[in-house]
Amino acid sequence: MFYQSLHTSKQSIHQHLNRLLLEREESNYLSRLISEIRSDHPTLSCRAMYYKIRPEKLGRDAFEQLCKELGFLVDKRFNGPRTTNSSGVIRFDNLLINTTLTSINQAWSSDITYYEVQGHYYYITFVLDCYSRRILGHQVSRRLTTEETTLPALQKAVSTRQGVIPPNIIFHSDGGGQYYDKGFLKFTTSYEFRNSMCEYAYENGKAERLNGTIKNNYLIYYTINNFNQLQEMVDRAVTLYNRDRPHKALNYQTPIKYENSIVIL
Repeated sequence: MFYQSLHTSKQSIHQHLNRLLLEREESNYLSRLISEIRSDHPTLSCRAMYYKIRPEKLGRDAFEQLCKELGFLVDKRFNGPRTTNSSGVIRFDNLLINTTLTSINQAWSSDITYYEVQGHYYYITFVLDCYSRRILGHQVSRRLTTEETTLPALQKAVSTRQGVIPPNIIFHSDGGGQYYDKGFLKFTTSYEFRNSMCEYAYENGKAERLNGTIKNNYLIYYTINNFNQLQEMVDRAVTLYNRDRPHKALNYQTPIKYENSIVIL
């Protein structure tokens, strides 16, 4: 009876710890979403955000406590992205500062944005080459987990380059948890990326502008009523962006045409 009680006690402790880890993981993901929603809706209350997002692991009170910890409980004008300061957060140095790019595959940048369809929030992750502005990988997901956002987007980006990329590519992002997740870092390490993070949104400007371009210049003009249609329309927008949209910074060439014009030594 004693051993059975001890086993039950240990099992309960493990279950409790696993539940805490899941709640903490969701909190890290939610911090980014809350920042984006408040950026678009500066006066939206935390309670209204809760009922709009309806997180899986956090109840209403815990969600509002998270908003308080992130500085969102008092409804005021949003002045920039907040990041979680909880233990376990990893922050890499910003390697793009004072870095001059001369060709493709020297620096890639990534960001996650959200898109609302019929009252549901979905997430779009992009990976682009900072030199050519080409979208190398993208992923549309229902959830903000690493396995559904940054990891598949980066895997697609590597696949776009035929799986053969030089070592030491700077991989630049914000400080979101999806960019320092163990599985994600294992993948970047395997391809010898140099992880880089910004502190402010403007330090990841190319990826931030890409989010706005895809959403405001393409998606809002399409008929999108469900998740599958969103996937299809994001695919369409990415193809048009890469193959048909001239860029002033590329001498009014498309990203793919510009890449094809580069003589790679």
